[in-house]
Amino acid sequence: MTLQIPASLLPTDGRFGSGPSKVRPSQVDALVTAGEAGRPVLGTSHRQAPVKDVVRRVREGLASLFDLPDGYEVVLGNGGSTAFWEVATASLVRDRAQHAVFGEFGGKFAAATARAPFLTDPEIVEAPAGGVAYLAPSDAVDVYATPHNETSTGAMAPVRRPAGDALVLTDATSGAGALPVDLRETDVYYFGPQKVFGADGGLWLALCSPAALERAAEVERSGGGRWVPEFLSLTTALENSRKDQTLNTPAVATLVMLADQVEWINAQGGLAWSAQRCATSAQVLYGWAEAREWATPFVAEPAERSTVVGTIDLDARIDASAVVGHLRAHGIVDVFPYRKLGRNQLRVGMFPAVEPDDVAALTACVDHVVEQIA
Repeated sequence: MTLQIPASLLPTDGRFGSGPSKVRPSQVDALVTAGEAGRPVLGTSHRQAPVKDVVRRVREGLASLFDLPDGYEVVLGNGGSTAFWEVATASLVRDRAQHAVFGEFGGKFAAATARAPFLTDPEIVEAPAGGVAYLAPSDAVDVYATPHNETSTGAMAPVRRPAGDALVLTDATSGAGALPVDLRETDVYYFGPQKVFGADGGLWLALCSPAALERAAEVERSGGGRWVPEFLSLTTALENSRKDQTLNTPAVATLVMLADQVEWINAQGGLAWSAQRCATSAQVLYGWAEAREWATPFVAEPAERSTVVGTIDLDARIDASAVVGHLRAHGIVDVFPYRKLGRNQLRVGMFPAVEPDDVAALTACVDHVVEQIA
């Protein structure tokens, strides 16, 4: 069936992916212009000043964006958030962690600590997809771990420190830079660059408290049979970060696009501006869904609905995959649901690079498609 969406309905930019996310044109331009005397940094050593300067821009920009508390440091390393789960398992969990699991990514970190032969099986606080699990104070754990935002389900949780002395680790992969946060409520706020920051993968970034850095140093020097590979050592990553570099050669293009995006967000008004912009897009998306009898926000509790990744269930008589296909044919891409969730739904990335007006245009296009195929 050939279906035409009128050009007047189409968004100015049809990229709504939940990661990789929309990349702004100036980020691409920066790949050519970043460097000294007009020479691009791509293809040059990450141990030399031009690339180290880009890393410095990233670290200083993030410190400003998140209003880094005294003593906190910006640490980065090779690999993505998946690699950081292993870093945290090896370098931060002394004996036992508690995990809040309400989607794919919280569950993967819990699986990492469960596999570790040197750790006690973790405590799991779990909620079904579409809800949020909240950390519960426990005297039996030395680390609490929770997502800030679940990319797989479109649910978000507040960042709050439970009572006690255990470290708090917050997976902010798809929320960092767009969701409000007080870093004093967590000890490690970690994320990748391919969501809010519109860059490619290949790096993890972590905003670490003094307590977290002290824990890593303690765990890594304690012996007791625990082997911490250099690649998974948080203290090694910290040592290199303080030199504005990474242990191994980084994805330099990712660093350049990341630096440009961080500086762009800061220039617009910082975290408050970014969070409000995403909240505006979310109001458009969820308000639209609630006004349709064939569309429903997947996350039932309004306060738990993500303002950066929105998930909308469609009525069973409407084939979401067909809707996605018709949208893609018109340049509106990557609004498919998370592959393992298996729901008849749309998933919409509403990161700060996405114009709220384009979210509104997307909903108009979905209306048009549904009218034609329902």
